[in-house]
Amino acid sequence: METEIENNHKKETAQPLDKFDIDFLKKYGNGPYSTDIDELEKEIKKYARRVKKLCGVEDSDTGLSAPGKWNLKSDILMKMTEEPLHVAYCTSIMNPNTEQAKYAVKLSGTLKVLIVGLDDGVSPTDIEEGTRVGITRMKPKIQIPLPPKIHPDASLLTVKEKPDVTYNDIGGYKEQIQMVREVVELPMLHPEKFVALGVDPPKGILFYGPPGTGKTLIARAVANRTDACFIRVNGTQLIYRRTGGGAAMVRHIFKMAKSKKACILFFDEIDAVGGARSFDVASGYNEVQHTMMEIAYQLDGFDSRGNIKVLMATNRPDTLDPALLRPGRIDRKVEFGLPDLEGRTQIFKIQAKNMSCERGVRFELLARMCPNCTGADIRSVCTEAGVFAIRARRKFVKEKDFLDAINKVNMEYQKFSATPKYMIYN
Repeated sequence: METEIENNHKKETAQPLDKFDIDFLKKYGNGPYSTDIDELEKEIKKYARRVKKLCGVEDSDTGLSAPGKWNLKSDILMKMTEEPLHVAYCTSIMNPNTEQAKYAVKLSGTLKVLIVGLDDGVSPTDIEEGTRVGITRMKPKIQIPLPPKIHPDASLLTVKEKPDVTYNDIGGYKEQIQMVREVVELPMLHPEKFVALGVDPPKGILFYGPPGTGKTLIARAVANRTDACFIRVNGTQLIYRRTGGGAAMVRHIFKMAKSKKACILFFDEIDAVGGARSFDVASGYNEVQHTMMEIAYQLDGFDSRGNIKVLMATNRPDTLDPALLRPGRIDRKVEFGLPDLEGRTQIFKIQAKNMSCERGVRFELLARMCPNCTGADIRSVCTEAGVFAIRARRKFVKEKDFLDAINKVNMEYQKFSATPKYMIYN
């Protein structure tokens, strides 16, 4: 039997068989369709367990090895010989770039300042002013640089996945998109152009306009376009009841941004914490003012040629503090007003491209019937048109559905619109 199997295999592959292959072919056959999937999976698991056992690897629910393999004496000895470290912050460097360089470090949680050197395994290029380090206790030396301490809430604000919005999904704002790309993308992709001219690129940009005009949408498109880390913060997330909580949160956010290779900070609804200062003595309002002043201070604290860009969005620019908006902090203000006829037509086409519409829908006529409408209003019109088609038990949307939706949104929902109030304030 074994000789026959070997002869058949040599005719097909011209390769010799070992004992395992012969046993396998005896059990499961030599044809391509004679293998039982369940039996084969059991056999694979059996041999996988055998390989793990030979390699000394054992499965465990806790991830620990068997108690019989523990060496508690060795672990206790290692714990006693290893010296615990103090956490400190490097405040200044004396005689940098020399062999006699010394480092002034402040111990965390105390007022002690020590002058220490570097351990043999630490490179001078790893230590800068403000670096968090671990120092030995007996003979104080910097033994290891530590990552910056970031508040857990600040880490949760980072957008992990790229948004699926692109510039092609925004209609009617070609000039505004060009201005945003000049501020955000150009300094990151071509910084040499600013160096050659001897000018600093803008630090930040403010989006303002009526609600529903696409301010947050364009920030998501910027995050999709660049490979930078994108941190989105809503203004209400910076309001804390305890004193100093909002300002500390702002510091942690900017510290996290500086630790990234490139970062975009987007503050949505900035009017929640960026309002103009007054003489109100209420403790809650004072806390909001402290948060706003910390944002203004942090905007002064980084280099404009660095890879940190700050975006802000609001629909009440008249309430913002002038100190927050002065040049040098927010250098460019971009208004997202009501789209014109061409912009409304383009928004209709963008919203309807994934809809099952009948041929010949006159989107320009629909746009003419939606004066003073924002992009959010037009999206609501398309949604209502789809609802009318479903109500009529049709699989496509007619032009009449769009006309009925326009009458419903423009007439019935007009009293809920915030656009007239914005036009009065501005």
